[in-house]
Amino acid sequence: MIRNDALDLLPVRHAVPELLTALAERGTAVLHAPPGTGKTTLVPLALAGLIGDGPGRRVLVAEPRRMAVRAAARRMAWLLGEEVGGSVGFSVRGERRAGPATRVEVVTTGVLLQRLQRDPELPGTDVVLLDECHERHLDADTALAFLADVRATLRPELGLIAASATSDATAWAELLTVLDGTGPAPVVRAEGTVHGAAVHFAPPPAGVRPAHGTWVDPALLRHVAATVRHALARHEGDLLCFLPGVGEIARTAGLLADVAAEVLQLHGRAPAAVQDAVLRGAGPGGRRRVVLTTSVAESSLTVPGVRIVVDSGLSREPRMDHARGLGSLATVPVSVAVATQRTGRAGREAFGTVYRCWSAVEDARLARYPAPEIKVADLTDFALRAACWGDPTGAGLALLDAPPAGAMAAARQVLTAIGAVDEAGGATGRGARMARLGLHPRLGRALLDGAPEVGARRAAEVVALLSEEPPREYGDDLAAAWREARRGGDGYAARWKAEVRRLERSVGEASGEVSGDARPSGPGSAPAGAGGGEDGVAGLVTALAFPERVARVREEQGGYLMLSGTGARLADGSGLRSARWLAVAVADRTAQSATARVRLAAVVDEEVAKRAAGHLLSAGEEVRWEDGDVVARSVERLGAVELRVRPLRDDADPALVRAALLDGLRREGTGLLRWRKEAVELRERLAFLRREVGGAWPDVAEEALLDRAAEWLEPELSRARRRADLGRIDAGEGLRRLLPWAGGEAGRLDELAPERIEVPSGSRIRVEYGGERPVLAVKLQEMFGLAETPRVAGVPVLVHLLSPAGRPAAVTSDLASFWREGYRAVRAELRGRYPKHPWPEDPSVAEPTRHTSARLRRER
Repeated sequence: MIRNDALDLLPVRHAVPELLTALAERGTAVLHAPPGTGKTTLVPLALAGLIGDGPGRRVLVAEPRRMAVRAAARRMAWLLGEEVGGSVGFSVRGERRAGPATRVEVVTTGVLLQRLQRDPELPGTDVVLLDECHERHLDADTALAFLADVRATLRPELGLIAASATSDATAWAELLTVLDGTGPAPVVRAEGTVHGAAVHFAPPPAGVRPAHGTWVDPALLRHVAATVRHALARHEGDLLCFLPGVGEIARTAGLLADVAAEVLQLHGRAPAAVQDAVLRGAGPGGRRRVVLTTSVAESSLTVPGVRIVVDSGLSREPRMDHARGLGSLATVPVSVAVATQRTGRAGREAFGTVYRCWSAVEDARLARYPAPEIKVADLTDFALRAACWGDPTGAGLALLDAPPAGAMAAARQVLTAIGAVDEAGGATGRGARMARLGLHPRLGRALLDGAPEVGARRAAEVVALLSEEPPREYGDDLAAAWREARRGGDGYAARWKAEVRRLERSVGEASGEVSGDARPSGPGSAPAGAGGGEDGVAGLVTALAFPERVARVREEQGGYLMLSGTGARLADGSGLRSARWLAVAVADRTAQSATARVRLAAVVDEEVAKRAAGHLLSAGEEVRWEDGDVVARSVERLGAVELRVRPLRDDADPALVRAALLDGLRREGTGLLRWRKEAVELRERLAFLRREVGGAWPDVAEEALLDRAAEWLEPELSRARRRADLGRIDAGEGLRRLLPWAGGEAGRLDELAPERIEVPSGSRIRVEYGGERPVLAVKLQEMFGLAETPRVAGVPVLVHLLSPAGRPAAVTSDLASFWREGYRAVRAELRGRYPKHPWPEDPSVAEPTRHTSARLRRER
């Protein structure tokens, strides 16, 4: 019997007529309904005609999380007075409870994508409702884009509703432009019955360190636990506490072991019985409950009895280090939208209270919305789906945010290496089979290529371990975790066994398909390592999934080096520390660390490493500039790991040696060459001409010379083999090769920038070109009788007038002016010091001389 009393309490019922009208007239709509209004449970029933008087339809509801799928299906079935599997069913990966009579089926967005890839027309489905679009999960964004494409090209009659709990509905409406050309999709807004909540800021004490990676300061968790105790003492009702992850939930639960309430842990890995108990509400005894939860309880789910929310202020988001091929979770401050969602949990059933474990000042600095997953996550799976959809770049998809070019390039590189896409980026037959497995493409490769080597069952078991990381208490040895999952009776083991069955069926179906694509070089006839036992199987399958993460021990530096070039370290006390080679399944690297922490790995050997990562295997000569000289080696390399090295003497490839020498010059500069005094002076003269004359005169600045080193250092450069040979190259000879010979300007070098200038005494004095202006340093008496300052290339030289002893006496660039105004003071100062030298009254008409007055008289 339909529970109309419960349905009548859901505020969204008032928006249903408008929504049905929009769907009938326009085919699509955006539904904005705050948390607790019934958009997830009442609206699908109305769309399907199971309540009200609307036409009967088959409705597909997509939720971002498996827990939300089961909870929504149970709630709708309860509202109809039925059991799940009748009018309302659900499907998640590895489990389906639906039948011929099912009119509303709740699925994860991942399952919806799988169905769209198998058959884009979604036969038998009349309406699709995508719930919680505001969370911006990549699967939901992709599904919405695909569905918009289906409506535009295949099934214009397919109804499509995007449901969001936030007020940012305009962007979704713009995205879902109606096919009849009337503009954006209509937005239907439902008003919620807001009981409200009092918000209190409860910042932690000073000294709490910011979270990074998956690490959270224990001091913050102690503060959260203290805040929970404080809230329980001051307020009535059950308490919902938001924490970033499972580890933080377990540690906080330990800190609350003695509170006068039932402490429950709600997260995606919690056993189904625990999840059901939390969502059903308090038991017969009516004992107060403290529910420690992750983001799974932010939306879609209603935890009955909650009047208090304690928010740690942290959430976990995926991050991808594309350069190292490492995906991880980052602990980040919540956004305003997420904080608002969490606050709403306290006021679902009555006026509530919220404690935010951060300050009001920090609250004002929060981002408005969480980062869209497409901007920060690994896009390999998205890129394969897009390629199978026929749009390898994703440019033609209706996405709120375009995928970053760098992330897409990294994704296509991975897909090409595993044979999932061709050179043009289009999906191969092999790639299409991977996409239908419901796995990340890396795991799809491991399953498809591993099954013929180790058997479908064992390959499926290892891949199931890789698809959902085992609990930390299973340890970091994948083979040991495999054995633990086999005999385990916990919730993880149950999910693992169900996934194994699904994967074994999937690989059997895939093996029966036409296989027209060549498999990339990889596994051979049998698994190596540990005699082909479980350790060897675990290592091979893991290496097939993550070839760039295969790692070899670093003898001198400690730890391991992955084939990607990233360092890695095991935890202290790990049983894997004696292994020479590892296939790393799970690792993360914080921004502050140069190495990754290995969370889960399997032992392999070099043979398995080479077979799994065959595309990274190379051999040849490596000649490079290292530690100040040329180093030449013959190297067999697997990615960044050097397998075998042999020094080369004089038989290294001359072209490689030349390139290494050029690299050495770029690193250490032209000082490696032989610079005699004449070469330095020529460089200064050329720099002067370049500056003052320009034209064809060459640029001899350091950077310019290095850019043209291959031009002006030949043929000596090609004959050089090592650093010492560079030191024998005459830089002056090289510089002369840069002179503008072709146009004839080179012949004017001595005219425009002469090495020496003849002064009135007959001496030829060297000109210094190293400064901003040319300098002529000459004894004062040798310049007598010269009225005009000498010039080079039209530029007056700077004359340094010296005493008879060669010491500076005066500096001028205008001799005529100096003779008139400056000479008198110099004469007065120096004539007493040097009485034997001539000091005429009028130097401009005096006879120049290099000698004393007496010698000058004798020569006359």
